[in-house]
Amino acid sequence: MSPRHQGAGGRVISRRQIWGLIALTLMWGINWPMMKYSLRELSPLYFRALTMSFGALWLFSFYRIKGVRMWPQGAEWRSVITLGLPNVLGWHTLAILGVKELASGRAAILGFTMPIWTVLLGVLVFREKLTRRIVFAMLAVALTIALLTFNELTAITGKPRGIVWMELAALSWAAGTLMMRRAHLTLPMETLTVWMLILASVCLWLFAAVLEPWPSWQFSGPMWGSLVYGALINYGFAQIIWFGMARHLPPATSAMSIMAIPLVGTLSATLIVSEMPGWQDLVAVLCVMAAIAAVLLPSRKPATSL
Repeated sequence: MSPRHQGAGGRVISRRQIWGLIALTLMWGINWPMMKYSLRELSPLYFRALTMSFGALWLFSFYRIKGVRMWPQGAEWRSVITLGLPNVLGWHTLAILGVKELASGRAAILGFTMPIWTVLLGVLVFREKLTRRIVFAMLAVALTIALLTFNELTAITGKPRGIVWMELAALSWAAGTLMMRRAHLTLPMETLTVWMLILASVCLWLFAAVLEPWPSWQFSGPMWGSLVYGALINYGFAQIIWFGMARHLPPATSAMSIMAIPLVGTLSATLIVSEMPGWQDLVAVLCVMAAIAAVLLPSRKPATSL
């Protein structure tokens, strides 16, 4: 019997789930500099189309073998399209354009402002309560964006438009998250995710064909390794681990994993693509982690609205 640990709300977390969360955090964190590495030899839209296509096919095959119903029916296709546009096509397209322009660690930091935009959109659109935690998170994110924008504007090779791409990506993901919460789904989440990936990859192949030159497909060995990582790890094993645990994890545990991803992305970039974070990056990571904690970690007492 494996040791078990008490989570938030009295739920119990097994050692297997802890190791799964660690693996998931590392997989998704390391994916940011791996994407940056891949863009040295492949244009962003073709990279995204290639890795997403093979990742979706791998997931389809895996869940088909597991006996999951893999074909949407009737109105379920509408859910696939409407939820797939912001959650997959919007997020993944805009994010890879941001990674192209920015250091991968900075892209990860900005991308994971998503939870804060989610709660802010909930306040603005759905009249949810504006709490002190949300205000704190907004200020932390504003400081994050200000730090990285100032650095990009003052750097010789600074590309502040990458910040715009990443924040648009985070907003797209946030809007999709709110839509997902309010959707009345009748198909398995695994099926929804796989078909969102499939349809988004078709769109990406079309976008790439129109906007980018056809690749030579003559890549170095490490480049092929990074493509395999993107397809099998980022879109494959990481998704499988997440689906296997997401329904059973306490909110606080999920939040801690999400908080750590931009930190892992920033630190691993020093080894994978030789990006040395400056003090602005490290402060920005702490700001984003604090903001995520403010909006995702459960409070011990009811939140005070303003």
